[in-house]
Amino acid sequence: MPDLRPLPGHAVDRLGMAVPGCAHPLVAPVEWAELARPGTPLHWAVLNVADGPGGRLDRHCLAAAVRLRDTGVPLLGHLDLRDGSRPFGELVGEARRYLDWYGVEGFYLDRPPADAAGLPETRRVLTTLRALGEDGRGGVRLVLAHGTHPHPGYAEIADQVVTFRGGWPEYRWSQVAEWTADFPPDRFCHLVHGVPRPHLDEALRVARWQGAGTVYFTDRDRRDGFDPWEALPGYWDEIVSKLGPGVSE
Repeated sequence: MPDLRPLPGHAVDRLGMAVPGCAHPLVAPVEWAELARPGTPLHWAVLNVADGPGGRLDRHCLAAAVRLRDTGVPLLGHLDLRDGSRPFGELVGEARRYLDWYGVEGFYLDRPPADAAGLPETRRVLTTLRALGEDGRGGVRLVLAHGTHPHPGYAEIADQVVTFRGGWPEYRWSQVAEWTADFPPDRFCHLVHGVPRPHLDEALRVARWQGAGTVYFTDRDRRDGFDPWEALPGYWDEIVSKLGPGVSE
């Protein structure tokens, strides 16, 4: 077992869930219907139409987005930063299409740079996305999906940072970076696949003591031959029950 001693200011009693990207609504209609079920403790869900917003509006994705928005769950558009190699104009263009077509309330920025050298350009991107989203639409939620502990400066410029994304064996023995104690739990998210049902409570304990405010645990695994995030876990109802009533903001 990992060292579960709490860091100062890190223990959290109430966790919420995030869903990093179900399959297309035509492929996963049950999943998208579940996300829109009232009372589900979702902090956010990700829409990835076609490695981004796609080249034209997808009415099936639009219908799913509207249902989710009506439930009050923030929907985030998926943007791939490719470790900082994406041209700025491409990212802004994709962000505009997400906002105009699907009315997203923020962005899930996948594969951002993690070192100090990447901070200035990432800050530029996030500042621009906030300005675009706040143009008559209200606030914008920005999640940096590193999947590991980046330079602490990234936690200062984003609403949330994914500091773990991987399998249960690694997560079970993972260690939290000491600098995370300087931030509240709602600044951190953990995404873990391959969590067996009998270990669900243990996974929740690890998340709480490591100071994550948002989690996604699934029993699906990459060894099953598909993306483990594209379908909901077999124990979806159980984890919804454990985490309690809806806490979306």
